[in-house]
Amino acid sequence: MPDSHLLWQVTVTVGGEWHPTGDTHTALCRLQVERPFLESLRYDEHRAEVSYWEEGDTMGDVASLALGMWNEHQESADLPAWEVVGLEVLQRDLYEQRRTGPGLVLADVGPRPF
Repeated sequence: MPDSHLLWQVTVTVGGEWHPTGDTHTALCRLQVERPFLESLRYDEHRAEVSYWEEGDTMGDVASLALGMWNEHQESADLPAWEVVGLEVLQRDLYEQRRTGPGLVLADVGPRPF
């Protein structure tokens, strides 16, 4: 049975048609007011990346919430009409290992047929 109320590090990447960076910046500032525990916000003319911590029982629960986060705030924060193009959800321990622990060894396995 999963541990209840685990912390997950979430990164949602959204993208779409060109949108002025000044307008995107202003909209992301409004998003930060509406959702004050954002960890980082990155953006350009065609995409934005929003990272934050979420609490949930399973990765599936958190991913489901994350997939709706942009749309939930799109009207109130006047966010660009972009779609989710990427999602990463990591348990807190794994996120911390990536940041502070030794790196993984990359194995060069080469291409293989199915």
